[in-house]
Amino acid sequence: MPQALASWLDWLQQHAEIFTLISASLLLLSAWLSNWLVKRILVRAVCHMIDATALGRNAQNLDNELIKRMANIVPALLISAGIGLVPGLPESLVSVTRNVCSAFIVLTVALALSLLLDIANTLYNLRDDAHLRPIKGYLQVLKIGLFAVAAILMIATLIDRSPLILLSGLGAMAAVLMLIFQDTLLSLVASVQISSSDIVRVGDWIEMPQLNADGDVIDIALHTVKVQNWDKTITTIPTKRFISDPFKNWRGMQESGGRRIKRSLLLDQTSISFLSPEQITRLQRFLLLGQYLNSKQSELLSWNSALAEASQEPANTRRVTNIGTFRAYVEHYLRQHPGIHQEMTQLVRQMNPTADGLPLELYCFTNTIAWARYEAIQSDIFDHLLAILPEFGLRVFQHPSGADMRELKHSLLPGA
Repeated sequence: MPQALASWLDWLQQHAEIFTLISASLLLLSAWLSNWLVKRILVRAVCHMIDATALGRNAQNLDNELIKRMANIVPALLISAGIGLVPGLPESLVSVTRNVCSAFIVLTVALALSLLLDIANTLYNLRDDAHLRPIKGYLQVLKIGLFAVAAILMIATLIDRSPLILLSGLGAMAAVLMLIFQDTLLSLVASVQISSSDIVRVGDWIEMPQLNADGDVIDIALHTVKVQNWDKTITTIPTKRFISDPFKNWRGMQESGGRRIKRSLLLDQTSISFLSPEQITRLQRFLLLGQYLNSKQSELLSWNSALAEASQEPANTRRVTNIGTFRAYVEHYLRQHPGIHQEMTQLVRQMNPTADGLPLELYCFTNTIAWARYEAIQSDIFDHLLAILPEFGLRVFQHPSGADMRELKHSLLPGA
């Protein structure tokens, strides 16, 4: 056996290239095996230990990723230390390999620290007052500084120079780069912020009135974002404007599955009155109002009975109004409408009176986001409400028209 091993070694010495190849393969195999062992055994054990703590329960996915990233350093260290032991490799290749491993370690540490900042933000958001003093913006600034330092260290490591020399050169170039590539750099920063914060995606419906943009995003490039408006025109917006200018993104509405209706009926305030017993009896025939009027009359009867003799004066009593009854009718109508999303907010409210009447606002959501269907549901609701208003003795406020003037003139003519 020793003689066979000696002959094998002699043969390898005579074939240096094969010896080098085998040594390099063994080094790579060792690095892969160390990576597998660390992630399958050590990382799993540490993750199970951390998951049992409060930190692991609150930031389980993030801290697991953090440990896995840190485990990637082990094979890089093994290759960096072992590459010099492989015989027959040129010194330049050994140096380049060590530099690449060092740069990889710097990148891995930077990514791990970035995840650590995400864990800090996740834990901070568990505080009751986190929404009052968010720290996400500050952490993003730290991430920018972290990756800037990491980039400088990686470049300095790859070119095998001191980071101070690189910084001095970058300082001289920064002013020139800012002057020549100002728009490109601003667009690049904006693109990174748009991507990292998920501000805009292709397919989003956005609205930016100051640039006459109202439609779907069809392309996001470095310098421009293209929006196809609803009239099929194309608006090209500089990418940096999405960071500096306000705009509305309708993605939240599209993902919620409901689209808001927020429209008012302007009622003539002179048509508001108390309902007479005959009117109440007639309105009780309405399927949507029977239960409401019965419970309302019982409530008012109990209230007015407590007034004793004072109830003889109508001004002292509570009575049913036509506008209150109409408002209750609209509420029940929306709850029964098949096109209204019943899990979202529904309001029927009076707004401040104006010179153009008393606004009665409907605030609800349709159960579809399709434009045509949404408009059809909204129109159907207001068609019905406008048509049924006279049943409650109410009128819509409207400025006098030419027909009104002609009718008034005709009524004032002699013999009319």
